[in-house]
Amino acid sequence: MAGCGTDCCRYSHLLKMVSSMPKTCLIAAMTLCGHIGPHTFASPEDRQHLEYWRDKSDASLMGAATLRDADPEMRGSGGILKANRIRAFISASGDIPFDGRRAFLHGPPPLIFTSEYLAEPLQKKAGSRAKVLIADTEDTGLNLKHVLEILKNKGVKTLLLEGGGGLNREALKQGVVDELLLTLCPVICGSSNAVPFVRKGRPLHETGHWRLAAHRTGKFGEIFLHYKKT
Repeated sequence: MAGCGTDCCRYSHLLKMVSSMPKTCLIAAMTLCGHIGPHTFASPEDRQHLEYWRDKSDASLMGAATLRDADPEMRGSGGILKANRIRAFISASGDIPFDGRRAFLHGPPPLIFTSEYLAEPLQKKAGSRAKVLIADTEDTGLNLKHVLEILKNKGVKTLLLEGGGGLNREALKQGVVDELLLTLCPVICGSSNAVPFVRKGRPLHETGHWRLAAHRTGKFGEIFLHYKKT
C-alpha cells in the first residue's frame, strides 16, 4: 500500500470530482411508439409536471435542434423566468437561430456550449443575447462531462436535460444521466418525420440499468414514470 500514494490520490480526486457533479435528470414526454416530436401532444398536466421539475433544478440544458424546431423559453411554474436559474443550449454545429427567438428576448441571457473553433464567431453573432462557452469535443459531439464541470462551477447542483433526441442520445451514451423523468402519452404518431426519444445510431449497450422509483397515472391518461440509475 505504501507504493500507491500517487495513484490513490488520483483515484480519490476522481471519485470526489464524479460525486460532486450536478445530479442530471433527463425529462421527456413521448408517444406510445417512442417519439418526442415533431408535434406537441402532451397535456396541460404534463406541462405543469415539466415546470415543477424546472423549479426543482438549478439549470436546463437543451439541444440546438429543439431550439431550431420550436421556440422554447424554459419557464418555470407561473410563467416565471428566475433570475438565478440557468438556461443553456448546446450545439456542435454552431447553428443557433437568435433572431426572434423568445429565449433570447426574455429573462437572463442563456448560455450556449459549443466547440472551440465555433465559439468566437457564435459569440459575435449572439452579441449580448447569450454567453458562449467552450466545451471539449467527444467522439460524435461535445463532452457533456466537461459541460457539467462548467455548470458545477457556476453553482448548479441539479441539471434538467430537456432534449431533443440528439442530446438524449449523447447524454445516455456518455453516462451522465442519473434519473429519467418520462411521460408516456396515450398517442401514436407514426409520422415519417417523427423525432425519436433517442436519435438513431449505434446501439447503446452501456447505459446501465434503471430502477422505477415512482409512477402515477394522470387525469388525461398519461403515465408519469420516474427512474433512477442503479
